Amino acid sequence: MQTAAGLCLLALAALIAGWLSQWLVPRAFHHMRETLNTDWAQVFLHDKVLRRLAKVIPSLIVQFGIHGVPFMQASWTNVITNLAGSFTIYHLARALCNLLNAMNEAHDRKEARKATSTHSIKSYVQLGKLLICSFAGVLIVATLLNRSPLLLLSGLGAMSAVLMLVFKDTILSFVAGVQLGSNDMLRVGDWIEMPQVGADGFVTDIALNTVKVQNFDKTITTIPTWRLMTDSFKNWRGMFESGGRRIQRSLSIDAHSIHLLSKEEQHTLSGIALLRDYWSEKAGLRAVDDAQPGTITAQSGHLIAPDQVSNLAAFKAYAYAYLLAHPRIHQGPGMFLLARTLEPSPQGVPLQLYCYTNTTIWVEYEAVQGEIFDHLIAMLPQFGLKLYQRSSDYGMHYSMPTP
Repeated sequence: MQTAAGLCLLALAALIAGWLSQWLVPRAFHHMRETLNTDWAQVFLHDKVLRRLAKVIPSLIVQFGIHGVPFMQASWTNVITNLAGSFTIYHLARALCNLLNAMNEAHDRKEARKATSTHSIKSYVQLGKLLICSFAGVLIVATLLNRSPLLLLSGLGAMSAVLMLVFKDTILSFVAGVQLGSNDMLRVGDWIEMPQVGADGFVTDIALNTVKVQNFDKTITTIPTWRLMTDSFKNWRGMFESGGRRIQRSLSIDAHSIHLLSKEEQHTLSGIALLRDYWSEKAGLRAVDDAQPGTITAQSGHLIAPDQVSNLAAFKAYAYAYLLAHPRIHQGPGMFLLARTLEPSPQGVPLQLYCYTNTTIWVEYEAVQGEIFDHLIAMLPQFGLKLYQRSSDYGMHYSMPTP
């Protein structure tokens, strides 16, 4: 009866101590945390850490109080002590895991205040939690069996090959995560493309084993971390940091509409303000040619005047001048700007524009690109040019017989 009464009193004391600790500890340290108002106080005195530490108190009371129970058999004392010690180790391991979570939350809050994308330590936190849980598991088993942890660890050494096979992906992902972080290859918020796994969107989470990418259709692609080192991927962070987004698109000009400009056509086009410098340059070349006659001769025996230009050359000069004058085109260092003709093809003569917008926002970028090409397409008839269109389409649209 004394033993039963002692066990009941011990259990009641553990319950009361657990309830009081759960109620007192967070409130007692909350004021201290707010008073200190430092980063380390927010981490080490986090509410979840304190609540988990408070749960250690009942098991400690049982672990040390069991020896005071009268007439308790040594074997049962040993069993209860081992059980209480196992719960103590369990709650301490959970407290350390919550401490790592608090460190991750503090790091995320700190990085969120920066203007750039954030670095993630979630993979390191998960690895630390894995190591803590593994070590705690060994200690719990050793405590329950009343054996030395070193004996169990020596047995695990013989199973290293099996452990390497089980944790193969985890080990590869951890090494890949270290390389990605040390080389600054990937951050949360980066836009990446990885077609081989169907990923095209922004990185939302970097964990120990997986990287989550939210695609532009709002689907989530989960990529094993180690694949980011074994396979290639495109990171668009450099584009955002440069402040400019490239436009590289062509207009297919119908080759039949390309011809040399007549004097009347040149006179008409000379009224376009963006072409004044172009015609001035041609006039200067004409003056040089007049001063040195006979330098260039055509098959007909007549001199080829420098002002004999094609409508495509004039339109190319207009497109270049238009890009230079456009307020949304980036003209900073390294932001190339040119209008060029590519090799003719069965689909016409491509006139390619290569430039950068001064915005990286997708909607604004598409608006600027659309505005530029809408204007240039509308200006083609002014130069006597036409866009290429298949002859079958022309025939259906223009050669339908009149009924």
